[in-house]
This record gives sequence, structure tokens and C-alpha cells, in this order.
Amino acid sequence: MGPGLCEFTGEVARWVSQSGHTGLLTLFVRHTSCSLLIQENADPEVQTDLQNFFHRLVPPTTDPSMRYLTHTYEGPDDMPAHIKAAMMPVSLSIPVTNGQLALGTWQGIYLFEHRNAPHTRCVAAHLGA
Repeated sequence: MGPGLCEFTGEVARWVSQSGHTGLLTLFVRHTSCSLLIQENADPEVQTDLQNFFHRLVPPTTDPSMRYLTHTYEGPDDMPAHIKAAMMPVSLSIPVTNGQLALGTWQGIYLFEHRNAPHTRCVAAHLGA
């Protein structure tokens, strides 16, 4: 995927349900230019607005306001992606009860990709009792 939010609540819920356990799920993204979020999953405009807000807050290095950045050799979206990842979580903790995620009604788990080009991302998961 390119930039934006990719929901993967279903995959996590299926994995957790196989355990039947009660405990704390920790998710950790193993990259420095994307983030993890728990966010509304009912209205896709929320994801669009979040992506637009962070793009406006931290534009690419081609934007004149970003000319002070020195890490530019990996492309104009790379250093802004690192900044966004520094501003948002790279790990999440979610309670699990009897193999069910204790998320709110409208909450979903998202990977927030900050790079323009598609990247393969790895999220480590641990369910502790």
C-alpha cells in the first residue's frame, strides 16, 4: 500500500480468538516510517482527514518550509515519514477477554503508512496473560 491508513483489525481479532485467552495484546510495528493507531472504523472520511492533516503538518522535503531537513537522499517523503512516526505510536496495548479484543464499537486497528511508495510492513504481536 502507499500512504494512508490500512485497517487490520480482522486479522488481529482472528489471531487472538484462536487463543481464547484473557490478557494484554501488544502490537509493535518494526519500521521507522509508519505508525500504529486505534481509530474510528465507521466513516472512511476520518482516515482521509487524518492523512490530509499529517501531510499538511509535515509536508515533503520539496516543500519550501522543509528546506532545513538534511536527510533527503531516500526521497522527499522519507524524512517527513520519520517525523510522523516519531509523533504517533509504533506500539499499541489492547486488552483481550476470552479471546476477544476489548475495542470500542467504532474502533479499529490501523497501520498508518507515511511513505508514498508501497512498502511491506511487519507488525509483531504478543499476547501476555
